[in-house]
Amino acid sequence: MASIRKEILIEDSPEHVWAAVRDVGAIHVRLVPGFVVDCRLEGDSRIVTFANGMVVRELIVDINDDARRLVWAAVGGRFTHHNASLQVFAEGASHSRLVWIADLLPNDMAGAIEAMIQQGTIAMKHTLERNATNG
Repeated sequence: MASIRKEILIEDSPEHVWAAVRDVGAIHVRLVPGFVVDCRLEGDSRIVTFANGMVVRELIVDINDDARRLVWAAVGGRFTHHNASLQVFAEGASHSRLVWIADLLPNDMAGAIEAMIQQGTIAMKHTLERNATNG
């Protein structure tokens, strides 16, 4: 099973970063605009449309406010298994460390998914830090 892990430092408080991450139906506006172009909620899932045209149904597995951890699973499509999490850690009062982990099968999708996660983390950093600066 492929396992991908990315960490980024964000120049914004963990409370603000977590508020954007946990808003699972608005990631195309609050977290990764441009990388995700649309997101809508359907029951306990969200339908995510990426800028590259890929559309994925993601089952929201857990939103843990105490741990500042979001877990989701992509269902259907080419994946036989996909589980991912985003977790926000405090790095002082005004900075955050965001950790994105994805485990997936088939293994041959790892390169493409890792590239998408890299694009997503760049979009997150840009969006969250811009919003922190703009108040």
